[in-house]
Amino acid sequence: MYARRRHTYFVMMGTCIVLFVLACAVVRLWSVPVAVGMCVVAMVIPPFAAMVANRRGPDDRWWDDPSGDPESDAWWDELDGKKGHGPR
Repeated sequence: MYARRRHTYFVMMGTCIVLFVLACAVVRLWSVPVAVGMCVVAMVIPPFAAMVANRRGPDDRWWDDPSGDPESDAWWDELDGKKGHGPR
């Protein structure tokens, strides 16, 4: 899952850079409004790329880290099926 998100992030950011460079170097020679539109689209891509890269997938288990409270950790371990019954 991590490799797929990383790949998607780099594709989106590469698209952003290509749009910006083409708008500034090539498209502005023919149409400034189209070049500005391409820059606006390139400006919107990075926040979405960050959301894609930082999204938690269904296999990512962020709650596996211990909280420091032994009773709470034992309760969560029991719910996840990791250990037997903890302190009650």
